[in-house]
Amino acid sequence: MSLLHHAVGQDPFAELSRFRGEFYSCLTRRADALFELADAVLCADGPVRSLVELSLVGEHRRGHGGLYDALAAGQVDVSRVRRALATVSLPRAADGRLVLAADITCWLRPSAHTSPQRILCHTYGRGKDQHIPVPGWPYSVICALETGRSSWTAPLDALRLAPGDDAATVTAGQMRELVERLIAAGQWKDSDPDVLIVVDAGYDVPRLAFLLKDLPVQVLGRMRSDRVLRRAVPPREPGTRGRPPRHGGEFVFGDPATWGTPDAATVTQTRLYGTATARAWDRLHPRLTHRSAWTAKLGALPVIEGTVIRLQVEYLPSGATPKPVWLWWSGTDATTADVDRLWQAFLRRFDIEHTFRLLKQTLGWTCPKIRTPEAADRWTWLILAGFTQLRLARPLAADLRRPWEKPSPSDRLTPARVRRDFRHLRPKAACPAGAPKFSRPGPGRPSGRKNTRPTPRYDVHTVGKPSPAKRRMKKPTTPRPRRTG
Repeated sequence: MSLLHHAVGQDPFAELSRFRGEFYSCLTRRADALFELADAVLCADGPVRSLVELSLVGEHRRGHGGLYDALAAGQVDVSRVRRALATVSLPRAADGRLVLAADITCWLRPSAHTSPQRILCHTYGRGKDQHIPVPGWPYSVICALETGRSSWTAPLDALRLAPGDDAATVTAGQMRELVERLIAAGQWKDSDPDVLIVVDAGYDVPRLAFLLKDLPVQVLGRMRSDRVLRRAVPPREPGTRGRPPRHGGEFVFGDPATWGTPDAATVTQTRLYGTATARAWDRLHPRLTHRSAWTAKLGALPVIEGTVIRLQVEYLPSGATPKPVWLWWSGTDATTADVDRLWQAFLRRFDIEHTFRLLKQTLGWTCPKIRTPEAADRWTWLILAGFTQLRLARPLAADLRRPWEKPSPSDRLTPARVRRDFRHLRPKAACPAGAPKFSRPGPGRPSGRKNTRPTPRYDVHTVGKPSPAKRRMKKPTTPRPRRTG
């Protein structure tokens, strides 16, 4: 069963209108053109394929020149947009806690040689068992998750990774600012349970928990199946001399002989996976070294203890052979109820993939051929604000289904079906954008004159590759004399 997604005791139209007015206030330059562009994304018939097609939508009353000018020269107050997203009603888990999922999705730009700050992004599923790096702009996105079977999430923040950024460090800072905004907005109080942060195996989960240990959060993430953790140090016997050890015995994920008796175990019958068996071991930590992200850490490295959960299901819906999933939770002394709640919350993390698919394939997030990363950031915030409006209009939309589609209850509409009815809901909500003024197009470049200012070209950033300035500073090698005779 899906959670209620509208504010209690508040008119959905009033909340939608309030957010639209606040979003319009966040557009500090080219506000009318940017606001109508976001409405055109929500009111277009079918998926968005290009920007120029949005200028033909009835809700966009300006020409395609103003559309491109708004993205190139407009301005969005990102800090204010983030505060606005933190004040809307958010989905919560069954126990009332906020569940946040973080992941990195890429805006691939392989042929954009005139676009700066591109990074090699790892892609999956391109070719047979191949992971090919493709140049693009990676974005770290944080969403609030619902419980139950649902494809809805609540995007709260997006941050583009610059060349040289560490994903774990950037995500930790991004998550810290988001949690502080949620606390300031009244989304979390002292009596509420800790916020649960769920990530996948691409993050260093213990390091993320260490960086956020002063906040009321718990971190849950997947670990690779070849990891080796350490147990807590056993009690020291009286009269033992020497330096006390900092780590206990090994816990090898791939060696059942090192596991021992689990501290908690549960067996649950599921509809899609059959029998799900979860076992948990308490107070396990990785043995850290002064390498990679811990190079600058002086003195003794911390001991980050947590709970390891091994989840094994009976079968998969695809028919493939199920493999065990190893989870690490920053809390300790987990009960059987905690174990079930944690692994089910981790499975809900994959709902963020549905959000990414909708943003890219339906709302056209990665379709425009935008040159500068600043314009890409403006377009990204327009898309996130548009998706938030769909979520706020969720209890108001009607099921405008195709003849071959099955009817859905009003509380089970997908984001794509809510978007079909947004054109009819928009006139009833606030529309602060003003009408365009009459103007004539500029003369443009005179006929026959060539472009004398070519656009600069940029290399793709790779780790360990020197910058162009350093390559020019290298001393040229002396050519060898040619042999004659």
